[in-house]
Amino acid sequence: MATNPTTVPVIDVQDLVKVFGDTRAVDGVSFRVEHGELFGFLGPNGAGKTTTIRILATLLCPTSGTARVAGFDVCAQAHEVRTRLGVALQAPSLDAFSTGRETLELAGRLHRVPAAEIRRRSHELLELMGLTGAAKKLTGTYSGGMKRRLDLASALMHRPELLILDEPTEGLDPQSRMALWDELERINREGTTMLLTTHYMEEADRLCSRLAIIDAGKIVVDGTPATLKAGIGADTVVLQIDDGSAIAVVRSLLAALVSGEDIVEQPGGVQLSVQHASTAVPEIMRRLDAGGVRISGLQMSAPSLDDVFTKYTGRHIREESANQPIILGW
Repeated sequence: MATNPTTVPVIDVQDLVKVFGDTRAVDGVSFRVEHGELFGFLGPNGAGKTTTIRILATLLCPTSGTARVAGFDVCAQAHEVRTRLGVALQAPSLDAFSTGRETLELAGRLHRVPAAEIRRRSHELLELMGLTGAAKKLTGTYSGGMKRRLDLASALMHRPELLILDEPTEGLDPQSRMALWDELERINREGTTMLLTTHYMEEADRLCSRLAIIDAGKIVVDGTPATLKAGIGADTVVLQIDDGSAIAVVRSLLAALVSGEDIVEQPGGVQLSVQHASTAVPEIMRRLDAGGVRISGLQMSAPSLDDVFTKYTGRHIREESANQPIILGW
């Protein structure tokens, strides 16, 4: 079946459900990704991000719902999907006893790229990823950042219409992470549509033209990073309180200034969502001081994606990551 690239979205997911035993790892997820977008899934470990991309990568079939890549069903037309897809999963799948160049050449042969194109494309990708000097070295000697870049190069060998990246910078040092961000931005500018999963707020904010926050298998909100942050409509004020039991007192004292749903307890204090924090904070401090609540620290910030996540889930993503169960599905 022919598809019209100007009208068919690169990804079209409708009411996707995946169940493992008694666990609904993906619970009614729907979203679309258009040509040229860099779309992100932001959420903690165990939220359903990896299960969703495994379905899109034809590694799993859904329990119910549909998922299409470039107009092709990921289960009924898996071969058509794979020819249009490049995938770099969370753990790079590299042969430690092959060189960087051999790894790329193998990827080219697996995708049936013509021999002359394999040689040219390998040279081009090694140069693009800054790996030309390590092309003849065994990948087992590569650093974590080099392995990530080589895995990304392998996924790009056949010029895929869609590139899927699962936690692409997980475990990388800050310098390697920034370098990989630069590469991903450049690849996207050249026209490759991308779907990436991440639990790094800064990564999602910098890279994604649009993103969806996913929690407990459901998409709770989606939009551009700027739109999502603007939707908070308030600044964040974090108060460190010496007496953790004072949270109820704080809510009572600030009831006239801050609604109860905008006061979230966190370790060592509370987080407030406050309109025009710079002018509101003096009155907040006066009321708390008059009520006997002692503040040991205060921090103000403009809305962030972490604030968006907290608003729609009631939790910080970092806290949630530590408490999520591990779900294995193959």
